[in-house]
Amino acid sequence: MAYGVVRRADKLRRSIVSVTLAIMLTLPAAAEVRLAALGDSLTQGYGLNEGEGLVPQLEAFLREAGQAVTVLNAGVSGDTTAGGLSRLDWTLGDNPDAMLVILGGNDLLRGIDPAASRANLDAILTRLGDEGVPAMLVGLPAPGNFGPEFRDAFRAMYTDLAEAHGVPLYPDLLAPLTEAQAQGGGRVDRLLQDDRIHPNAEGVAEIVAGLGPVVAEWLAGLETEQGS
Repeated sequence: MAYGVVRRADKLRRSIVSVTLAIMLTLPAAAEVRLAALGDSLTQGYGLNEGEGLVPQLEAFLREAGQAVTVLNAGVSGDTTAGGLSRLDWTLGDNPDAMLVILGGNDLLRGIDPAASRANLDAILTRLGDEGVPAMLVGLPAPGNFGPEFRDAFRAMYTDLAEAHGVPLYPDLLAPLTEAQAQGGGRVDRLLQDDRIHPNAEGVAEIVAGLGPVVAEWLAGLETEQGS
């Protein structure tokens, strides 16, 4: 009698497992987020092998963190904020669900008036807001090569625009490289390519170690907002 009860219980458990698996197979998989990274050579992966650039390393980090995400490489080497704005239609044509805006480095290198850079970034964020595409603004450091007034204006445009558009700001993409340079001892040399401007694969890994957790938390928040 007890043996029959055990057999019936075992049969019931197998039935429950079978039904559960059938339900799981019919449920839609979690939608994969398409995250565009709009930027310049730092985003595009200048001088690096496939898989070593910011986009593939960031995607790998986010996936390991549990995010179902594809990071779209919308980086063009040499691009300025004006260039990023001019090709925004093309970038939006890939139907991204969210976007990282990582522009301004070439504006800085060329000494472009921060007021012009600010206007371009403002237009990009305005367009993304109108299109309903959540954005994160990623800033870059402003050295004093062009004087303190230029430096302060360049630095302020990121914080001001993030506040004005209500988007999160990652203040300094290159913070790990800046910190390595401050530490001296040749550490920064191990993170840079021969041009001493662009990070090598190890340098990108350092950048992603800082940026990745912030982006992962942001994406998780977006999923929560959409699910509520």
